[in-house]
Amino acid sequence: MANFTIADIKALREQLGTGMVDTKKALEEADGNVEKAVELLRLKGAKGNAKRADRATSEGLVVARELNGKATLVELACETDFVAKNERFIALADKVADAAAAAGADSVEAALAASAGDQTVDQLISDEAAIIGEKVELRRVRTLDGDAFQIYLHRTSKDLPPQVGVVVAYSGDDAETARSIAQHISFANPSYLSRDEVPAAEVEKEREIVTEISRNEGKPEAALPKIVEGRVNAFFKQVALLDQDYAKDNKLSVAKVAQDAGITVTGFARFKVGA
Repeated sequence: MANFTIADIKALREQLGTGMVDTKKALEEADGNVEKAVELLRLKGAKGNAKRADRATSEGLVVARELNGKATLVELACETDFVAKNERFIALADKVADAAAAAGADSVEAALAASAGDQTVDQLISDEAAIIGEKVELRRVRTLDGDAFQIYLHRTSKDLPPQVGVVVAYSGDDAETARSIAQHISFANPSYLSRDEVPAAEVEKEREIVTEISRNEGKPEAALPKIVEGRVNAFFKQVALLDQDYAKDNKLSVAKVAQDAGITVTGFARFKVGA
């Protein structure tokens, strides 16, 4: 009879995020030896990593670090919410974020190549995925330079780790307003800092679309330029942070809020798990 209990299975499963059946089999094969069972699960998982390559990773978490005058935002993805809230997966995300921040990585490729102890981040993720038994993927990494930073991590569910993360780079002394703008970004999801950053081709495409819509609505030809300009400005308010109506007071733009607080937003990054 194997030398372990149901409580042992539960404890190991919660530690590793592995399936009930696989955990039980590993403990049986290891005769209750937890360290040996972990190694068996790792070996079994390593063989399964390739099989899991095409699986979807729609769950996970975001984590951020501020280091050496930079701030790094990381999204680490997995297959299920069970793994996303597992302590081992959360610890892995922390190690990945530490390594990416230390390397100043601004891309997935750079982060995967970064050193994490005596191995690369890529190797670390592969090893941990083998133990966890799910596909684990470093989906996005962004590093910002700036005078100061505010980091906002939002939980979409109290049972899960943060799934929306925002980093704001700014200059000035009003940290409270900078954090409020980070919260605004988490909600409003702008694509660009200012309208000047929106690619000209994207603006022109929007202009063509709203022109066609306006004509189809029967708007007078003479009035089209003004109508189209108004709709293009509405487009900028959707995609450009500084043009957006401030979430806490829609009578003010984000640009006005920042100006009144004496701060200048110089950059931002926003990740939402699976989006």
